[in-house]
Amino acid sequence: MTEGTAPELTPEEAELSRRHAELAELIEQASARYYGQDAPTVSDAEYDSWMREITAIEERRPQLRTPDSPTQKVGGAVSPEFTTVEHLRRLESLDNAFNTADLTDWQGRALKLAERDPAPYLCELKIDGLAVALVYEKGRLVRAATRGTGTVGEDVTANVRTISDVPERLAGDDVPDLMEVRGEVYLPVWGFEKLNEQLGEAGKKLFANPRNSAAGSLRQKDPQITAQRELRMIVHGVGVWQGAAPPKAQSEMYDRLKSFGLPVSDRYKVVATMAEVQEFVDYYADHRHDTEYEIDGVVVKLDRVDVQRQLGSTSKFPRWAIAYKYPPEEVTTKLLDIQVGIGRTGRVTPFGVMTPVVVAGSTVERATLHNGSEVVRKGVLIGDTIVLRKAGDVIPEIVAPVADLRDGSERAFVMPTHCPECGTELAFEREGDADLRCPNTRACPAQLRERIFFAAGRNAFDIEGLGYVAATALTQPLRPQEPVMRTEADLFDLTIEQLLPIESFVRDQDTGLAKLDPATGEEKVVAFFATKSGAPSKNALTMLENLEKAKEAPVARVLVALSIRHVGLPTATALAKEFRSIRAIAEASVEELAEVEGIGARVAETIKEWFEVDWHREIVDRWRAAGVVMEDPEPVDAMPQTLAGLTFVVTGTLADFSRDEAAAEITSRGGKVTASVSKKTDFVVVGENAGSKYDKAVTLKVPILDEDGFQVLVTQGVEAARGIAVVEEK
Repeated sequence: MTEGTAPELTPEEAELSRRHAELAELIEQASARYYGQDAPTVSDAEYDSWMREITAIEERRPQLRTPDSPTQKVGGAVSPEFTTVEHLRRLESLDNAFNTADLTDWQGRALKLAERDPAPYLCELKIDGLAVALVYEKGRLVRAATRGTGTVGEDVTANVRTISDVPERLAGDDVPDLMEVRGEVYLPVWGFEKLNEQLGEAGKKLFANPRNSAAGSLRQKDPQITAQRELRMIVHGVGVWQGAAPPKAQSEMYDRLKSFGLPVSDRYKVVATMAEVQEFVDYYADHRHDTEYEIDGVVVKLDRVDVQRQLGSTSKFPRWAIAYKYPPEEVTTKLLDIQVGIGRTGRVTPFGVMTPVVVAGSTVERATLHNGSEVVRKGVLIGDTIVLRKAGDVIPEIVAPVADLRDGSERAFVMPTHCPECGTELAFEREGDADLRCPNTRACPAQLRERIFFAAGRNAFDIEGLGYVAATALTQPLRPQEPVMRTEADLFDLTIEQLLPIESFVRDQDTGLAKLDPATGEEKVVAFFATKSGAPSKNALTMLENLEKAKEAPVARVLVALSIRHVGLPTATALAKEFRSIRAIAEASVEELAEVEGIGARVAETIKEWFEVDWHREIVDRWRAAGVVMEDPEPVDAMPQTLAGLTFVVTGTLADFSRDEAAAEITSRGGKVTASVSKKTDFVVVGENAGSKYDKAVTLKVPILDEDGFQVLVTQGVEAARGIAVVEEK
């Protein structure tokens, strides 16, 4: 090596340098799309993985950690469409933790730097929104700016003034002369869904997620458009505080900010130990959809301001705070195809077939697209890279395409004209319907399969052993014979002799893909209800045993099992309570049916039309002949009508009840269950993933019961429930 030349790199060092440069370019491009254009082309999970990888490279080769590295920069680009402003103090980003070990390492570093126990800790939710700084002079809002690069942001004052949460003037006598507060502007989940629906109907590009819709809404050139977007804000920090005694703790600061009239979250907690921090993190991992806004983690801060100042910051992160990131519920993947499925009422539902991807802890390769008009509204093409979302236990949904990644090979989906399973021409039942249907209700094998599976479900006969695969085996023309069941009328006439010969292709229950015989390369065929020796399988015996038990089901569940459109368990319960028998319901007039609480003319007409079909009546007659009880006994001790005169809404997912079961508990006690929240609603029962109905309850100040509160309601009565119901404040 000659004097003044750089040392020659080893092959490993050269590869690390090459990969570092590659990652830096990928991250810069992704940041520009995310922060500058509100149109991301990669998922948060992929972006985070790139950041972790480039950080690890810099740990091995520190000389690559230059001021230009993405690990040393805050935020992203500033749009030239807005006036730029310099922040009074730099807005920092947050370092990330992805597991308990990361949290422990952060606490260990804080302990070492502080040379004492840094507790207490303040835990708060990490809102997935747009970072904004507000400047108040003598209590008056003078400027609002996006985070931008952390030093320079975009002036969005006119737009922020349209947000109802943000006060124009602060309240109180102890307002600082100059104060800069930081927070997140967000769009509530229900606002995001409403906005995308409006954009889709107008043929405009959809937003991929609530964060980008909030950013795009705030960064409108016309504040009147921003004013229409239902934006909200929560303040979570202070950059500058001059002219008044500053708070000594983060929690004290929140109390002061709230007294000024600023929007501060009430979902934070001050705790003394890291074990309690972990409890908070774990709780919201299970309840992350209980809030009206999207969260992607928990922020943990040292509560004492003097300790915060002692620890200071790196070039990018404060050392006194860290963000614990939850696993992503939104990813990008390739849409390989769009196919359709036929439901029990003949409804044709398109669904996407995708490159398998892990989201919210499970592998997903299919997702609903609801109907043909929804495919058009979302602008999804076969071959697109798409944004896929699976929040908690919710069915996977294709949110939107990443249109900027199209290469011209994509093609539009065309709804089929004929049923893919029976060949019948598809049609709309009436003008203006959104859903195509297969009119071959009686003979379509897809509809029969779905009805059999539904009849065996929890809200109907609850037949263990008769799952989806069994329903398929019973209704499909598989070798070596024709289907055992040609109509659900056959359900209670099944015998072991009929079941044993049934053979079925071995298919993956989740994907529907055939498993091949490694010796022949052909699809495997097995005796579905028999063991290898030819004896009845446990599944076959269990199914037949539970079919016998199902004959004693109450009238409401028999009614559900008939798959009459619009008749779920609450409606069936109300009908059974009024008429007590299937025969009486079948013979009732439309007017008599419509008089039942919660039924209405449309549902009454649907019920009457169903019983007028000859093969529908045959199902009832065959079930009755097989021993199914079609009449409830006279009530001996009627359920006390403790909820008479009260109106309820049930929303979200409850652990111990389905929504229909919860509704049945209410109606059996005289209460009324409605689909929407209004000022006339007495209680809203809220489970996980409650969404817009919860938000409406908060807005109207309707008492809210969680599942424990609901248990109190049905076991101890209304007054006990009132004592623990929550009336949320916006």
